Amino acid sequence: MQAMVETHEKLSETHILGDDTKEWQISAEDCPALKGFHIKHVGVADAAVPYRMVRQRLAGVYLLACLGGEGELLLDGRWQRCREGMACIAPRHVMHAFHAVEGVRWKFCWVRYQQPNEQRPMVSAQSPVMAQFRAEALEAAIMGLWHEMQDSKDASAIHHWTRLIDGYVKRFSEPWQQDDRLWKLWQEVGQALGEEWNLDRLSRISFYSAEHLRRICLSELGRSPMRHVTFLRMQRASELLETTNDTIESIAQEVGYKNPFVFSNTFKKWTGRRPSAFRRNA
Repeated sequence: MQAMVETHEKLSETHILGDDTKEWQISAEDCPALKGFHIKHVGVADAAVPYRMVRQRLAGVYLLACLGGEGELLLDGRWQRCREGMACIAPRHVMHAFHAVEGVRWKFCWVRYQQPNEQRPMVSAQSPVMAQFRAEALEAAIMGLWHEMQDSKDASAIHHWTRLIDGYVKRFSEPWQQDDRLWKLWQEVGQALGEEWNLDRLSRISFYSAEHLRRICLSELGRSPMRHVTFLRMQRASELLETTNDTIESIAQEVGYKNPFVFSNTFKKWTGRRPSAFRRNA
């Protein structure tokens, strides 16, 4: 297991449950109300080794919230532990992988979206990658929908549960309490990704000390300020690769990489594929 999780090259499309894992899942095929919110499927899992999931290229945002125990997830190109009281959100296009760890049961709930290209992305410059989140209400809404689908299938109740699920996800991905200075900072960075960015410059624009900015970003976004700059660059590069015929060299320049080889390596680390392979699959 350890050797498998160290590199993207050894990850392939995988869905392993195992005999000791239980899942309660509802898909849009069985519950059309989910389609109204662009949700592909939702569920709750009580997982144990060898539970493992790998999706090489997400078609929509994926939120996973830990209810108990812990597991490992591939986020921002590196493996991280997700423990009780935490949630993570993965944007479209990236490689997404997670698995149970030896000796620990892992209970979590998830919501996966299937977003059309023309829809405004749910994951914005202010969205956290991993942060504190009490998921009991989200779990209750998912299980409420699951039981309703097993029982009376009342259309009004189904819509109620589905709207609650979508609302809880957006509460996490679009936090309503945001410092205006941070919002303006990431808006400015997002409009000038090709420029050189460092912690001192980010600090000056936000009017925070470098250390205070680092602490706030780790708390609210789950990543350091400079890792968040890289996140914004990779998101923009993904959009350009999918929607334009611009050369990879010009896209690299537009998002701040003078060396296309460095850009390609960074892109692969974050998304699981090199830019050329990403474009072919898009």
